[in-house]
Amino acid sequence: MLEQQIDCPARPKTSAMIMKLFQITLVVLVLLINLAIAFPSWAESAPSLTSNPNYFEVGQKVIWLYKPRADSSDVQRIAAEVVKLSSKQVQIKVYKHNKEFVNRWVNPNKLENSQKVKESVL
Repeated sequence: MLEQQIDCPARPKTSAMIMKLFQITLVVLVLLINLAIAFPSWAESAPSLTSNPNYFEVGQKVIWLYKPRADSSDVQRIAAEVVKLSSKQVQIKVYKHNKEFVNRWVNPNKLENSQKVKESVL
């Protein structure tokens, strides 16, 4: 009888240990499969931001497509320079005729890369 009482508590410990080992193995296996699937996407080259026409840098020369009025069809092309960048707008420096300048926050969709404009003219 003493042998039976000693053997019984030992069994749940080994089965609990086996279950814990199985859980750890399962988690490691899922992580390895996830890395095997996700790793090829890491290997792809990231898109170059400088080749993106909507990418701007501070100091870059741009053309601001300015509409005097929202309902106007007339679009004025004004040379400007990028001063600051935010997530939704770009601050540009627009030069006046008297060598002064004004900073304006504009939508990036209203800007063209000055280099792109030069290439299209050539």
